[in-house]
Amino acid sequence: MLPAVVKLCCGISYPHLRSLAGLQRTAVAVIGKELTHLQRWGRVQPHMSTHGGIKYNAPGPEDVKPLKEDKDFCVKQGQEAMRKALCMLEDTKGWKVEFTESEGEVICSKVVAGAGKVFRLEAVLEASVEELYDLLFVRVEEMHQWNPSIQQIKILKHVGPETIITHEVSAETAGNRIGQRDFLSVRHSRKQKSSVYLGGAAIQLASFPPQAGFVRAEDGPTCIIIQALGDETGKSRFTWLLNMDVKGWLPKFIVNQALPRAQLDFTRHLRRRLTARATLG
Repeated sequence: MLPAVVKLCCGISYPHLRSLAGLQRTAVAVIGKELTHLQRWGRVQPHMSTHGGIKYNAPGPEDVKPLKEDKDFCVKQGQEAMRKALCMLEDTKGWKVEFTESEGEVICSKVVAGAGKVFRLEAVLEASVEELYDLLFVRVEEMHQWNPSIQQIKILKHVGPETIITHEVSAETAGNRIGQRDFLSVRHSRKQKSSVYLGGAAIQLASFPPQAGFVRAEDGPTCIIIQALGDETGKSRFTWLLNMDVKGWLPKFIVNQALPRAQLDFTRHLRRRLTARATLG
């Protein structure tokens, strides 16, 4: 399964991939090859360690990377992810429309050197900039409550008022033929006038290796831009650049079909959450 992000970023888990019945045999075949490959090269380890009550594969000496968890490193990585993502969005050439939905969502895509195919969603949401910032960044650990594609998002570390490190696990659902993913990400926010920018990217920490039974996918650089919609109080323009490497042996055509659908699913769940929040007052 592919997570939806939100990741931001966010955001972010992708259950629709499981519903691609016509592709299930292909997915099973490639996953079987992947597991055989991992076992052959000793990447599936029987020894486990725990972190916060969740079991993880204990990394071997060849897997341990230099520990880079200092504040400056994480903040700079978050800032750089946002900068790169904004550069992708600001380059207006080459975007191709993938979907246009009845509620106004438009998804475009293009191929970016070094990043592959990326997707841009644009929508107008019935919420203020501050409301969306609160849901997607401040209260990101509660995202599983309104997005069924996510099993858990945990803030592992606050490295400043604008930067956090999170671990996300996608939800397991009936009929899953692909398997869950987990993500380790740095998320960075920036407020500017009537806009909020949420950027993110994968980060590697030797102290937090991939979870057993999961493929660790990688976000980014990715970002969400939330902008006040002119004089219309309580409405915001929502722009989301999704850039993801799901890892594993999944065919690209499956991934490229799944990711834009994931953005639509996430936006639909977000709309429902906003409606429920407005009803409760």
